[in-house]
Amino acid sequence: MKKQKIKFKNYNPKIKEECGIFGISNTKDASTLAALGLHALQHRGQEGCGIVSFDGKHYHSEKRFGLVGDNFNKEKVLKKLPGNFAIGHNRYSTTGGTTLRNVQPFFADTNAGGIVVAHNGNLTNAITLRQKLVKDGAIFYSTSDTETIVQLIAKSKREKKIEKIIDAIFQIQGAYALVLLTQDTLIGVRDPYGIRPLVIGKLNNSYILASETCALDIIGAKFIREVENGEIVIIDNNKLKSIKPFPSKKQRPCVFEYIYFARPDSILNGKCAYEYRKNFGKELAKESSLDVDLVVPVPDSGNAAAIGYSQYTGNNFDLGLIRNHYVGRTFIEPVQKIRSLGVKLKLNANKSTIKNKKIVLIDDSLVRGTTCFKIVKMLYDAGAKEVHVRIASPEIKYPDFYGIDTPTKSELLAANKSNKEICKYINAKSLKFLTINGVYKAMGFEKRNQNYPQLTDHYFTGDYPVKPIDNLGDDKVTQLSLLSAASNN
Repeated sequence: MKKQKIKFKNYNPKIKEECGIFGISNTKDASTLAALGLHALQHRGQEGCGIVSFDGKHYHSEKRFGLVGDNFNKEKVLKKLPGNFAIGHNRYSTTGGTTLRNVQPFFADTNAGGIVVAHNGNLTNAITLRQKLVKDGAIFYSTSDTETIVQLIAKSKREKKIEKIIDAIFQIQGAYALVLLTQDTLIGVRDPYGIRPLVIGKLNNSYILASETCALDIIGAKFIREVENGEIVIIDNNKLKSIKPFPSKKQRPCVFEYIYFARPDSILNGKCAYEYRKNFGKELAKESSLDVDLVVPVPDSGNAAAIGYSQYTGNNFDLGLIRNHYVGRTFIEPVQKIRSLGVKLKLNANKSTIKNKKIVLIDDSLVRGTTCFKIVKMLYDAGAKEVHVRIASPEIKYPDFYGIDTPTKSELLAANKSNKEICKYINAKSLKFLTINGVYKAMGFEKRNQNYPQLTDHYFTGDYPVKPIDNLGDDKVTQLSLLSAASNN
């Protein structure tokens, strides 16, 4: 079958990660523990990393491009970050460009003292706020929306630092989890809907704030609880205080944390992400099982769902695809000749396992379909008799404005083609997606509440809990171009 050609502006087979944040209070070797925490959160962003520490008198900052293990693995680097307080950030850019000045955490010197901010998420009114701040005389150093938060705190007329922070967050909208350091106080903030994750841990007498519980595990810290939606936690003198300044709203965490973003061993709402993903596979099997010889995952994203599918149907689970874990972005990006090899750099068919077999191929999502087409072709070339595709989430039809780098609507395959057309495009024998109610059932809900959804699921439904104030149009316009334009006005 001749493959239909679809042109995409940028090759990005999966939805890209968010950012990871980590903060630790009042402990020896704070920067080393922060580096370890960021290492555990590396899956949330690989573009850059930064750590800021406080030694009781001065703030110390180190920022680098690339991975945590490549930059904060030497004693001489960590010696530049003394002090008993530290916060860190792993960056994957959703706003702003790839430049060191956009690597967090960000620092500001206010009339109430210094403050450091690390941010996971995206503001839906960042451009509007930025234009107003620039008009009022603010000078922006970066093109990141996070600096908007710093500027709002610095310009606040309130006297106390916590009041300045509250003043600032009342002006921002969107999805965000913040970790802030103000000298000897560590502060965590989660947006009113709890779209972006933030958890609290404890190591001896020291409190920790992190995007996921896996960052606590790596340093031997105890998981205490999640920061609640709309909650501000203030850690001072080894004591935790909670305030809730926002009007009360029902929590709506991001569904893609459960489907894809969180590390499988991280705890979400009392259960490991791995267990949710197995349940997605089981619900997928209930909705669309078929007679096959093998259940094959797309590694590693489809592993848990494929296990759940196999357990429910009784079909054999096997690794029909072998993944090369040693392929990094720096290796595949610069050279077009290498980049054109595409999926073969990361995956290869396990020929003896799949030859003459009817296969159901399981993955967690389908975005553009380019990778899925290549994998299906690879399996057929290796001798598979039939390849059926099952996706353990619904069709992604809408872009994101909350800190996840989804393609524009024009690039989302399911936004422009029917299920039948997608199946033909990827050249599969059949194609089925998990229904939206199947997602909710797998997570323990009876069904999706149409009046007030229990999750932020706009990727599938177009139901955005926070409407963008910035003029992004019907399609997703890159925040970088808008922010750059704002900076140049």
